[in-house]
Amino acid sequence: MDKKKVDSYKKRLLTKQEELLRLVTKSEQDGREADEEATQDIADKAANSYTKEFLFHQSDENRRMLQLVNEALERMKNGSYGQCVACQEEVQQKRLEAVPWARHCIECQEKQDQGLL
Repeated sequence: MDKKKVDSYKKRLLTKQEELLRLVTKSEQDGREADEEATQDIADKAANSYTKEFLFHQSDENRRMLQLVNEALERMKNGSYGQCVACQEEVQQKRLEAVPWARHCIECQEKQDQGLL
């Protein structure tokens, strides 16, 4: 893969990394604020509990995505970006355009989704 393409993906990954860091921080802060609310009514307590669970789930998803972005940036540093981590074949350009943090080529991703990888 040429350096110009890698730089383009790197820029997109760094932007996504910043966005995810902001979202994770905000979710943690919102979760703490939900904990601090003094609720009296049982319905308010239930709504508060649901909000905390939702924020936790959202934060967890953002953390997973952040992990994938960080791994992609690390692969750029060691020169293996754009290669499937399973079969070492080149990841399709269209896939990287859509998902620059992709770890697998399409075939290996399908195997992973089926639990075969």
